[in-house]
Amino acid sequence: MPSTRDETALGAGLARDEEARLRRQMRIGRWLSPFWLPLAVGVLRWGFGWRIENAAELRDAYRQLRSESAAPLLICANHLTLVDSFLVASALGSPGFYLRHYDALPWNLPETTNFATTLWSRAGVYLMKSVPIRRGGARAEVAATLDRFSWLLRQGEAGLVFPEGGRSRSGRVDPESAAYGVGRVVKAIPECRVLCVYLRGEKQDNWSALPARGDRFRGAVAMIEPKSDRRGLRASLEISRQIVTKLADLEREHFDR
Repeated sequence: MPSTRDETALGAGLARDEEARLRRQMRIGRWLSPFWLPLAVGVLRWGFGWRIENAAELRDAYRQLRSESAAPLLICANHLTLVDSFLVASALGSPGFYLRHYDALPWNLPETTNFATTLWSRAGVYLMKSVPIRRGGARAEVAATLDRFSWLLRQGEAGLVFPEGGRSRSGRVDPESAAYGVGRVVKAIPECRVLCVYLRGEKQDNWSALPARGDRFRGAVAMIEPKSDRRGLRASLEISRQIVTKLADLEREHFDR
């Protein structure tokens, strides 16, 4: 996701009209969250029958992490289905927790062609703390989206990305597939913390549009502080690979268990 702009300024100098639009989106989403949050969780749990087996453990870890520091937080997760962002958010917090701590509900970067092609889908992602991104799009367009996402993290909002850049076609985490956009975001935000989240269903053998109905998931989390002494693109790639490598470690532990 290259850009001609200085990465160190990512999200720091957002135009006033852009800031105003994002603040308005935050307010509207928060005002309507008592309606859409329980509905979204209800669809996951009762509509599809999905369950997070160790949700209490994951939620305790996330609450403690949020209480320990107000530094920017980026959540990085493995990616197998189109609804992984909903599953990860559900694993880390209950609707009640997010209603009390709305900033803990992570923003995400859904693919425009998957989630923002119709009026209703655009309205949905607008409410559900999303900034759509067109992967493989024009450099300036991608850079502008990362600017907005980074600005949100600087305001104390949590963010969620999939550092592999897309759903894993092998069904396993591959450190060589790391996309440098996530490294660029981490490098550009001082003191940015990274929470790696590995989540997988019992019936997930490979990538798919949706998990199997009634699937049961288990997750694991790990905090890391990825760093690089390099500059530019090489630094972003090194940081991204450190994150994906940690996800691969969590995956090995998952299958060992």
